[in-house]
Amino acid sequence: MVSKIFMLIILKEDLPMTLNKNNNLYAFSILVKKEIADHIRSWKFIILLAIILLTCIASLYTALQALKNTAPVPNDPDAAFFFLKIFTTSDGTMPSFHLFVGFLGPLLGICLGFDAVNSEFNGRMLGRILSQPIHRDYFLNAKFIGALTVIGVLFTSLILLTIGAATLLVGFPPTFMECNRLFLFTLLTIVYVAFWLNLSILFSVRFRHTATSALVAIAIWLFFTVFYPIIINIVAKAVQPNPYASDAEIMQYQHFMLTLMRFAPSQLYSDGTNMLLMPSIRSLGPLHMEQLQGAIPSPLPIWESIKVAWSQMVALIACTIVCFAASYYFFMRKEIRC
Repeated sequence: MVSKIFMLIILKEDLPMTLNKNNNLYAFSILVKKEIADHIRSWKFIILLAIILLTCIASLYTALQALKNTAPVPNDPDAAFFFLKIFTTSDGTMPSFHLFVGFLGPLLGICLGFDAVNSEFNGRMLGRILSQPIHRDYFLNAKFIGALTVIGVLFTSLILLTIGAATLLVGFPPTFMECNRLFLFTLLTIVYVAFWLNLSILFSVRFRHTATSALVAIAIWLFFTVFYPIIINIVAKAVQPNPYASDAEIMQYQHFMLTLMRFAPSQLYSDGTNMLLMPSIRSLGPLHMEQLQGAIPSPLPIWESIKVAWSQMVALIACTIVCFAASYYFFMRKEIRC
């Protein structure tokens, strides 16, 4: 809930009804800072932060154990990317770091956004805030920017702490190429969590009760995490070609199944992270034998990896923008009374 501190500051400053640009930015910055403070002090964020920290520490430990006990493979194209393997390797007891982020990241986004608007509306604070001389869209923009700032700082800190701990344990720092790929991985993770944040904010605008918006957001997350792969397996068995099908029919079937799988945001995120953290991957789809013939096992340059996963990255960004635009549209048309 937005505190009365904001309203006291606004009243103390005695802002005029016609605000200039500096006062607009000042009021917006107050809203953003208050949102960040509310998120950091909330128990739901603290509990999720503790869970994410514990899982990241466990995944770092299992990755280092697996890398220590695994002999290097000759002609391994990923041998020079040790720090990238920390985020993708596991000894089998626990999932790797990027799988944990793909699973817990949506929960963090839903946690920060499911009560963004309806809690203020039910507490009768929304009308009192918007009665102040500020633009109406500042309220929703501050909700998004504040939560996105918390998400960005959290995952950037986690990845930097993981790199720092691994550097102390192994005795050498990451290379420049590894830092570039980890930077892009961090940006992709923030965009992925921002999609679920915007989706939960949209439900917070549309539904009056916080429990309803939370349940709908979690239901969508569960559908794409648990039930959607089951549906994909059923469809795969139904349309599976016969053993005597031609290569063209088999390729068409594989492309069709990949297209269905990429309707899930988690699959888009997984494809993007695999390309960024595993430089030896050359394609996200099936390849002909003619395409593999004569290929030298070597890591792709970072620009080539981005081009392969560009469509998945753009799809995630587009979904995030669409959810924010929908929540913005419904909020601006919402009737609010003091």
